[in-house]
Amino acid sequence: MAQRKFSSAAAGVVAAVVIAAVWMLSSLATGTAELGAASQMARRNPTGAPQLVAMERLPEMDGAMCQWMLANVETTLMASLQQGAPAGRASSGTAAEIPGDRPPARVIRDTYPNFSAVAVDFNRNEVYLQDENLFGIKVYDRTTNTPPSAAFSEPKRNITGLLTKLEFNCGLYVDQKSGEIYSVANDTVDTMVIFPRDADGNVLPARELSTPHGTFGIAVDEDRQELFLTVQHEQAVVVYHKMAKGDDKLLRRLEGPKTRLADPHGIALDPENGLMFISNHGSYNDRQKVGTGKFYPPSITVYRIDAQGDTAPLRIIEGSKTQLDWPATMAYDPAKKEIYLANDADNSVLVFGAEDSGNVAPRRVIKGSRTGIKNPTGIYLDPKNQELWVASMGNHSATVYRMDASGNTPPVRTIRSAPADKQALAIGNPGGVAYDSKRQEILVPN
Repeated sequence: MAQRKFSSAAAGVVAAVVIAAVWMLSSLATGTAELGAASQMARRNPTGAPQLVAMERLPEMDGAMCQWMLANVETTLMASLQQGAPAGRASSGTAAEIPGDRPPARVIRDTYPNFSAVAVDFNRNEVYLQDENLFGIKVYDRTTNTPPSAAFSEPKRNITGLLTKLEFNCGLYVDQKSGEIYSVANDTVDTMVIFPRDADGNVLPARELSTPHGTFGIAVDEDRQELFLTVQHEQAVVVYHKMAKGDDKLLRRLEGPKTRLADPHGIALDPENGLMFISNHGSYNDRQKVGTGKFYPPSITVYRIDAQGDTAPLRIIEGSKTQLDWPATMAYDPAKKEIYLANDADNSVLVFGAEDSGNVAPRRVIKGSRTGIKNPTGIYLDPKNQELWVASMGNHSATVYRMDASGNTPPVRTIRSAPADKQALAIGNPGGVAYDSKRQEILVPN
């Protein structure tokens, strides 16, 4: 079982946060209702405020490191979602076993699949859509087109379940030769999982790779058999051998203040010219140094494909003319030497020239009410069929356009996983919750 280490001081902070969160959620669920008799017995002194029940400091912990074992599979977030219960809840759920543990009065949750990434298997004429909301990968015929009157389109196959280890899966790559499916996790699981082409249902990955925390984008240089991952929280790009697994060491790492990497998300490669393109949201923080947080404009930074260490970019695309706003996944078209980018917060797709630099306007923009694009995070180019795929997390859909599409143009086809009038909830990765008693509103920061 994988392990993580943290100091005893950090352990105290984690415990305090957990106690406060449990109390806050308990208060929201119960309102002003009186605690039951069983709950009163369990709480010893039910004051309605957080309480320290017991604490014992072991002599061997002084100045030393303690280990945190990862949660048992029954207590993972994936398990909780599938069982319809809050994470960490006891199997019986009685108040006597866990003070303050009760079923919620109501649940605010998007119950439909939501597509975060997309890839096409040319050999099978199939499209893979990654569901970051309910944790899975759905496989459709490439030509699937959901009728406006239909609630959704049924996939041919659905990779999902506890065994898959898919949680907050955001990056996707399909090997056109082997058909293997690479899926990158961003939040709760620091593991990239790889499935065979025919994977279906609740199945184990064919292999796994331990990754840094907060990976997002994925790209592969097939000629060099190298796997590239962007790492949000570490402002880095890491490179492995394509067939790496387990705890295999990385080949190289691009990281440091000179790189101008700042919350990197998307990545695209131009192997022929030896270039690498990275999209950055703009927030930067060196977690090894206090007071290093800063904000840069959102950008696309360009490097040699073999860049490593604290290497400055060859050039940067940034500025008001670029229209960059939470730039996410990217794709490179070697025929026209263009970069396609899913522009999340602007509900658009931007197309730049590969040689562009500075404060430059996109060559083309796909945006508007007719496009069906809302909060796009996934993008994919299908040069065989001359099609552009866009996965929108804002409306449970994947839309298809001609590669030369521009402006407020409707899609050629749409695959929906929910009724057309169901907008996705804005709750993505909630980091806390609070209640505004004056306005009677629940506040959830993402």
